[in-house]
Amino acid sequence: MSVLTARPEPASARRDPSDRARSRARQGGWGVLPTIVLLVGAFYCLIPVAWVYVAATKTRGELFTTFTFAPGTGLGENLTALFAYEGGQYLMWCLNSLIYSGVGSLLSVLVSTMAGYGLAKYEFRGRSFMFLSILAGVLIPGIVLAVPQYLLLSQLGLVGTHWSVLLPSIVSPFGIYLSRVYAMSAVPQETLEAARIDGAGEWRIFRTIVLPLMVPGMVTVFLLQFIGTWNNFLLPYIMLSDQSRYPLTVGLFTLLAKGSSSPALYSVAITGAAVSIIPLLALVLFLQRYWRLDLVSGGLKG
Repeated sequence: MSVLTARPEPASARRDPSDRARSRARQGGWGVLPTIVLLVGAFYCLIPVAWVYVAATKTRGELFTTFTFAPGTGLGENLTALFAYEGGQYLMWCLNSLIYSGVGSLLSVLVSTMAGYGLAKYEFRGRSFMFLSILAGVLIPGIVLAVPQYLLLSQLGLVGTHWSVLLPSIVSPFGIYLSRVYAMSAVPQETLEAARIDGAGEWRIFRTIVLPLMVPGMVTVFLLQFIGTWNNFLLPYIMLSDQSRYPLTVGLFTLLAKGSSSPALYSVAITGAAVSIIPLLALVLFLQRYWRLDLVSGGLKG
């Protein structure tokens, strides 16, 4: 015969209801503060974007005489002037940006995934030193590497070509770091050992097991690398001298520089900046179902 003993009620359950109400009120008050900070941050980040799109609708006269956020009447005129500039040079800049960002990001994702997986799942001499070197690379600003990269590629005879912008973007220390972090959590060691016992080779394991598990991390690396390359200005500005190879960032800069002598180009440059944001928005919306911010979440569920 068992004897049932009553457990003492927790102290939190014995508190007066009014105390619990006051506690929830205090928590609610503190919960409003992060929301306000986020709203202020969003407002600060979105105001310049809103200004660009509003300014793109204005004619040259309206741009400097009307209220800042009052829509104008020159959107169609600005778009026509933009795509007709120098025989369609803006479209060439768009194509160059897609090549630099798209091809460079795909190659960077492949290199980052292989390197991150190797650093996470293989034991070899010098692994810790190599990982620490990659972390040091994350801390080095890109502006510090621009001149050494120029001198190196100049010795190889690649300065002024598409490769001078593509090659430096293939190896991303931050992408390798993210891939290593994700591979450590998303790729179970037991699954790899089971595949090896079944006779699968390392390349087959990587293709059929590792890559599907690392898709969210790969998409995140691709998106970050694509945006970084699309917005990169300094490297192509140093490497390229032919306007037909310029990306959008350098091309729009030349438009603004010419605007000092031809004010009509200000509206063209602003419209070009507004159009250049659209591919980034489309990419984020298309990849958001694959994108995972919690890179340390597990790859197997259920």
